Parts: sequence; C-alpha cells; structure tokens
Amino acid sequence: MFNSLSGVITGKFPQKLFLDVNGIEWDIIVPDTTLDDLPKLGEKARVFTWLQHTDSAMNLFGFASSKDRDLFFDLNKVDGVGPKSAVKIMSSIQRDQLISSLENGDLAALEKIPGLGKKTAQKMLLTLKGKLTLDDELPGAKIVVNRGGEYADVVAALANMGYDKRDVETCISSLVEELNKELAPAGEVPFKNKTRDAKEEILFRKAIVALAQ
Repeated sequence: MFNSLSGVITGKFPQKLFLDVNGIEWDIIVPDTTLDDLPKLGEKARVFTWLQHTDSAMNLFGFASSKDRDLFFDLNKVDGVGPKSAVKIMSSIQRDQLISSLENGDLAALEKIPGLGKKTAQKMLLTLKGKLTLDDELPGAKIVVNRGGEYADVVAALANMGYDKRDVETCISSLVEELNKELAPAGEVPFKNKTRDAKEEILFRKAIVALAQ
C-alpha cells in the first residue's frame, strides 16, 4: 500500500483534489482544510493518502500531512462516523481546534460543526477524549511522552485502565524528569541507569499513586 503521492496539482474543488503523478491524474477526496494547506494550482505537492476499497467502489482520501491523516483515522473509530463524514468534519474546523475540543471535552464546540448532531458529538467525546493519536505537542500542553516513545507501553497500560491518556502522558513526563534528577542511595542504581523493565515498573507504580490524587 502506498503512503503518499507526489505530483502537480491540476485541480482544486470542494473536498476534492486532482493530482497529476507522472501523467496519471488522481481524483482524491480531501478535507477543505487540506486544500488550504496545499500549494497552488500548477505547483508540486506531496499528499498523504489512504485507499478505501469496498465491494462497490474505491475511494482515495488525501491529506496535507500524516498528522491530519492520523486524525482522520481517529474520527473513523467513532460509531456512525465513516470516511466521508470524517472529511466533512475536518472540512468545517481546523485540526488544532478539533483536537482541543475533543481533549477538553468541549461538547458545545463540537455541536457547532455543521452536520454534526449532539449524539454524534457525544460519541466522539466518549471514543476519542484522551485517546487521540498525536505525534506533536498542542499549544499550551506539556507533552513529552508521545506515541512510540520510550514509555509508550506504560502510557498504554494506564490508559487501558481508564485513565485519561493526556493526563497519563503528562504525569509520566513529570515523573521521569523528577526521577532522573534524584540521587540514588549508596549502593543503589540511579533511575536513569536502571534497565527498561525496572524503569517501567517504577513509573507504573508511582503514576497510579499520582493519578489517584
């Protein structure tokens, strides 16, 4: 499966992009926000893609960044939100605003998205609050432990126990910073020199205590 397409933009329309790749013009479904982020007509662009293949049709979806595509995948986890619905949602609100609304539990902001009813907005919060796939740091949020990071397994274990993923990431980050500064008693191995398993065990125990406060 291909990860992205690079070519010349030959057409921009509402939620649609034409991209010429070595003489083959691709018809790609995109959020309107992606159209804004991509270069002008006639210029070269890289579009991150996902192919939907069903019994009745094949649809190619595109995004200006892999982060936008991750958000699209997250939205598809919500019951009642399919690929085209996810594109409509992303067309009506900027990525950071949507993420902020989901992470902060702002139901009122989600309900203002055109075509998104209250029930679907509630489902989005229940499914995605604290569980979004994020590789970068949001404005105003201190996130050090990210997906695929050194302590991702600890974060995942705590999130599966019902703790808010964003709270867990922040907690683990703070604990790591504190523990790395602590001086170990004579004869003991400092935290930063311990094995990975030992670090994870310590962080897991301390995080449960911290998150329960």
